[in-house]
Amino acid sequence: MANVTLPIGGRPYTVACRDGEEARLQKLGGMIEERWPAALRAAAGVPGERAMLFVALMLADDLEEIEQRPPEGAAVSEPALARIADRLEALADALEVSPASG
Repeated sequence: MANVTLPIGGRPYTVACRDGEEARLQKLGGMIEERWPAALRAAAGVPGERAMLFVALMLADDLEEIEQRPPEGAAVSEPALARIADRLEALADALEVSPASG
């Protein structure tokens, strides 16, 4: 196990992680530190739990926005693709059960 110290809001937080994951953890800590000033303003200048909550909300908002975005290069959204696939399956089922014409 490795320990990484993340400077967030002027305070050091030491976190344990698996060996080899130190750089990733530092990157994630950097994402929190980057949002800290805005979170501190939203928390009315009170550091601590409330500011950390605002950081978490900002990150959750970013994540939701990314999840709602269609994949890069996709001309059709995921929900639309699912509806198209459902219709194609229904058509295929209908063709399989209809009597052959001829």
